[in-house]
Amino acid sequence: MSHFNFENVVSELTRLDAPIQNGPLMRWQRKALESAGRQVSINSGVPMSPIQARATKTPGKTPKSAGKHSSGNKVTPGKSGIKEKAAGKTPSKTPGKGAQCRFIPNRSTTDIELSHYAIFAEKQELSPSKEPYQHQLIDAMNLKQVPQDAKILCFQKQKAPAAEGHNSNLKVLYSSNKCALPKTASTRQIPTQPDRILDAPELLDDYYLNLLHWSSTNFMAVALGNSVYIWNASTGSIVQLMEMQEADEYISCVRWVKEGTCLAVGLSEGKIQLWDAGQQKLMRTMTGHSSRIGTLDWNSYICSSGSRSGLIMHHDVRVADHIVANLSNHTQEVCGLSWSPDGRYLASGGNDNLINIWDASLGSEVLPVHTFTHHQAAVKALSWCPWQPHLLASGGGTADRHIRFWNVGTGSCLNFVDAQSQVCSILWSTEYKELISGHGYSQNQLTIWKYPNMTRVADLTGHTSRVLCLTMSPDGTTVASAAADETIRLWKCFSTDKFKKQTASKNSKETQDFGLRSSIR
Repeated sequence: MSHFNFENVVSELTRLDAPIQNGPLMRWQRKALESAGRQVSINSGVPMSPIQARATKTPGKTPKSAGKHSSGNKVTPGKSGIKEKAAGKTPSKTPGKGAQCRFIPNRSTTDIELSHYAIFAEKQELSPSKEPYQHQLIDAMNLKQVPQDAKILCFQKQKAPAAEGHNSNLKVLYSSNKCALPKTASTRQIPTQPDRILDAPELLDDYYLNLLHWSSTNFMAVALGNSVYIWNASTGSIVQLMEMQEADEYISCVRWVKEGTCLAVGLSEGKIQLWDAGQQKLMRTMTGHSSRIGTLDWNSYICSSGSRSGLIMHHDVRVADHIVANLSNHTQEVCGLSWSPDGRYLASGGNDNLINIWDASLGSEVLPVHTFTHHQAAVKALSWCPWQPHLLASGGGTADRHIRFWNVGTGSCLNFVDAQSQVCSILWSTEYKELISGHGYSQNQLTIWKYPNMTRVADLTGHTSRVLCLTMSPDGTTVASAAADETIRLWKCFSTDKFKKQTASKNSKETQDFGLRSSIR
């Protein structure tokens, strides 16, 4: 019968569904023990696995009469139901006493060493012998210059302060971050550093004046205080054209004629002087305005002027009685004038936040064709598109900060973009179908935009104060910017590829020759 016992033992050992007596608990049993937490108590008489040995002590009081004990685990009677309900509760997100605070200071704007000193300085009890050394250490670290109410931990980047001397009740937020507008990939290399920097002492920091202009003959005129200087861009020579005799008078604007060397100079007393820059000779003086002339522009032999009183005049420089038209629709200073390329329309912008579009009619009862009221600040930047004669771009001041595009044929606003700072001037590039704008607080940059989607191509920085005027070289490759930091910077931002230009010129010539041969045949 012994072989029957042997077979029974082998059968018991090879059974897979038999309960394991002395092995570790199943995974689902261990999970149940962990979820129950403190409610589950393990009988000390039962062999425990290493996982069971890490179970925490059961809280609460166990009854003295345990009753019948089972061979497995037993649940503590009494408050077991309440404990099980609390076990499934979502844990609180509030950190405990041992957890750290989630408010993390901005390390780029926080002085870590000063913060550590300020936090622990009051907790230290210095002996009388160490006090002199501590005072010398404070003087060496310039800790006395730190204000008492200064923040030692910065949790966000602070706004850039307004420039010195700036007084504005508009409560404009000066952003310390760069422009967050989308930036498109440029297909050319744009130099971000100026090609040349010219000194411009006594350049008036006045947003409403136009003190810089580049002629078609490659001469640049700039008004510095009560004098006008001419810079020859071809040779680099500088000459003084004129100087005011009275100390309290100053030059308020300059403007070259479209073709030639005649320069119109606006004065603070309301006069306009016409100078022959080649001969350095005063040709004539025109009067009519009662206050300073902040802007000028030419349309053939008509010189248009805008004054602080809001009056616009057309002057025919060929005749003695030069005033041929008076335009009065602005209530405050006129700071921007621009004739369209075809000479049909004159755009005027003023400190009354208005843009008026005038036709070329002459007389005293002329009314504007359109009046645009979308801007919320003074409009100085006005520029016509060279390849679309009915398209006008305008830029607003500090309280507006927008560039807008207008169809003067229909009187509608086609598009606008937030430039995030005041706009002083706008220029178009025919070569790249782009435009460049000059800005003030807080970056003082020049921004190149791709038209018509108005994505930002590049930012040209370097000026330490707001940009006041922009002008372009006659070949369209260089932009000159005059700023309140008394410098004029030249940027070669629209340089053309000479090889591509020669190839295009050659192809154009071959096309013309082919057409000529065809016509002869």
